[in-house]
Amino acid sequence: MANNSLSRDSYLSKNVGDFPPEITIGSRRYLKVDDLRYGTNPHQPAAYYKPADEICPIGDMTILKNGKSGLSQTNLEDVSYALNIVKFFDQPACAVMKHVNPSGAATARAGDTLRDVYLKARDADARAAFGSSIAFNVEVDTDTAEEIMGTFVECVVAPSFAPGVLEIFNDGEKRKLNKHIRIIRCGDLKQLPRYTGEAKPVHNTLKVLADGSLVTAAPLTTAIRSTADLVPARGENTRCGVQVSTVKASPSQLEDLLFAWYVNISVRSNGVVIVSNGQTLSVGTGEQDRVGAIEQAIAKFKQKYTGSGTLAGSVMASDGFFPFEDGVETAAAAGVTAIIAPAGSLRDADVIKRANELGVALYHAPERIFSHH
Repeated sequence: MANNSLSRDSYLSKNVGDFPPEITIGSRRYLKVDDLRYGTNPHQPAAYYKPADEICPIGDMTILKNGKSGLSQTNLEDVSYALNIVKFFDQPACAVMKHVNPSGAATARAGDTLRDVYLKARDADARAAFGSSIAFNVEVDTDTAEEIMGTFVECVVAPSFAPGVLEIFNDGEKRKLNKHIRIIRCGDLKQLPRYTGEAKPVHNTLKVLADGSLVTAAPLTTAIRSTADLVPARGENTRCGVQVSTVKASPSQLEDLLFAWYVNISVRSNGVVIVSNGQTLSVGTGEQDRVGAIEQAIAKFKQKYTGSGTLAGSVMASDGFFPFEDGVETAAAAGVTAIIAPAGSLRDADVIKRANELGVALYHAPERIFSHH
């Protein structure tokens, strides 16, 4: 009988398909950057392309250290979504991505080094961070590189790397865990659209349906540029009349609400992000109901969080509105005391009234941020 089994090396080897050097979609030309190791799975050939005549922070990135057989589609997607998080911040930030969802993210607070920021992002879910892709919005220093080499990582992407850092990453022969780590220098993150009105046609997204049909859409951006745009929730209905959120978040909670909102843009919907002190404590993602996403996030925190934080006094971002009061009730029972979510429910007033009763500050965002990537 023939043996049809594949060795691990052949199973994960580069599967090159017949992809042309240039493709055209509508009036826009795309040039092939490279064939990929494989697509989402090893039996799927793949290649990636960049818009012609455009300088692209991702399409023109430089591979400083390549792993075995190059990048996969999942590597590229993780790099893209991780950069899509850290692009929002002026202070040092880190996002740890696994299967196109953040397992953790963090920004610097007073006294934090970049190594501290990385550890906060990693330890939000250290188990999921094993084999992740990591993005920074600032230069990676030697202390952070040494810490990264302590666990298995697929990719590290940043705008630059300090002297001596590449030597640390190239020391994989002595550190067998990470000998195939990929180190990537991206372009200027300011070229990525963040806020409403910044996107160009080149940023439009494409989704291919099962029969080859295409959906194109404007990219997901936000109108929230700073904490000044965080508006206390207001709603009205016949049951409750006019209701306004009367509980105020502290200045540090407002910063965390903004951070949570930006992270949630790159979370698969239904998604919630629970944050404290510039660190994701947990991410609930991919649930079919909103309360389920909150329950998932709370359970993940209890099971997987390895930092020193607590849910008491934390904040939460929800990518969609609360259809009933139970979402706020579930979050509040776990210790969340400030929430940002879009309006739009027929029961907005009921939700606001209940949040006031529970002592939860509730802020309404001007848009929904579902991401069905």
